[in-house]
Amino acid sequence: MANPVLIVLGGLPGTGKTTIARELVARSPCTYLRIDTIEQALMKSSSLEEVGPAGYVVACELAGSILALGMSVVADCVNPLPVTREAWRAVATGTSSGLLEVEIVCSDQAEHRRRVESRTTDIPGLIPPTWEAVMRHEYETWTTSRLVIDSALVGASEAAHLIMERSRGQLRASERPTSGCERG
Repeated sequence: MANPVLIVLGGLPGTGKTTIARELVARSPCTYLRIDTIEQALMKSSSLEEVGPAGYVVACELAGSILALGMSVVADCVNPLPVTREAWRAVATGTSSGLLEVEIVCSDQAEHRRRVESRTTDIPGLIPPTWEAVMRHEYETWTTSRLVIDSALVGASEAAHLIMERSRGQLRASERPTSGCERG
């Protein structure tokens, strides 16, 4: 990526965001910011039981600093609310960086549940959410344009390829991505 780009991967836990993010950073020199890691570090460093918006605030500040240096960023987060989505947009605007918002979904509910119930964590101290917690997670419908990738239909490698192509501007706005992806 010639100019810095902020790629924000959002979606419920267990949809495949982290797997796709790791595939992206393996293909392109960029910084990877994972909200789960930031939030767990905040909880570990203090007596916080709930970090609230702090993880997003820290991630946005870090992303802004990195983008200002001319380096691209992949942010891996649920990004559940219009306010969190707007915060990422403000970071991109404030650093004159490109922005690609990506919503990762898993249309196969049985597969999504299997992923949530069978996953282990690579973040010390992090307890993954239960399926019931994922289903209760506050997550408002997107009302802005974004790339939607259905991880039940597209593997991580293909998803990363599609995201990289879109981030490079090689897909015109009038083209509809294929293979389980759509523009929202």
